[in-house]
Amino acid sequence: MSGAVQTGWASPAGPAAPAPARSRRRWLLVATTAWAVLLAGLTWTSARNDPPTVREQRSLDQAGPVVDRAVGELARAAGAAGLLELGPARIASGCRVTPFADGARLRREVGVLAPAGDEQAVLAGIAERLPASWRAGVGRGLGGPELRADAGEFVAVEGRPTVDGRLRLIVDTGCRPVGDGYPPTSATAAGPETAALTAALRALDRPDAAPELVTAPCPGGGLARTVRSSVGPGPAAALAPLAGNAPLLDQPPVYAYRAGDVTVLAEISPDATRLAATVGCPG
Repeated sequence: MSGAVQTGWASPAGPAAPAPARSRRRWLLVATTAWAVLLAGLTWTSARNDPPTVREQRSLDQAGPVVDRAVGELARAAGAAGLLELGPARIASGCRVTPFADGARLRREVGVLAPAGDEQAVLAGIAERLPASWRAGVGRGLGGPELRADAGEFVAVEGRPTVDGRLRLIVDTGCRPVGDGYPPTSATAAGPETAALTAALRALDRPDAAPELVTAPCPGGGLARTVRSSVGPGPAAALAPLAGNAPLLDQPPVYAYRAGDVTVLAEISPDATRLAATVGCPG
């Protein structure tokens, strides 16, 4: 019997055993690929059908109506006698939603009367009249009392004094994808605010100035409205007869008075006068 080893013969216990390991690796690769495809499909379905869960998923066209409704809520909470004006929408582009995506932020402001020394009380009263879901509160900030609230959909609300007899309430979306952009509000027919603005422009000898209308939906229906115009400089004394010599605010350069249901605000500088006439929301 020969002791020669046959060429090509491999012992059953030899190194040929890795074949099952290669099979397991193939199955792991198949399973991983299937899982990745499943995750991609779930992500696509969620993006199409599920509501957004973070601010970065809500574009300006989605956040815009929330901002407008928040302005209306603030107008109601300020009260007809305290509301001075509604600010127009301001869109600032150039922010970054992610390191790879540009965005923009939308802000609107509401001006409110707050006599010196009463700022915190006025802010607290506004906070109490806002929806409970906003979780509004007033605390001490670096520059005095501050209101903070959450209007929903990651829209923030802040308020603080401007040290000239007013409060500035700010509604801010933060940086968002632009999407279809902020939809402009259609202009509506003139109301009593237009007549009050026209009377103020005539008193300043600027009857032909073109007005700009700004609105916000009131919580109970209807619109809060501000009509605005900028003209050349003029003396606040020219408006005193319209105020009945009893202004709401006479703290240069700011002058404000009531004309029936309308509040008229004038900001007078050496270069220009900015006028705003406003009708608020029912309490």
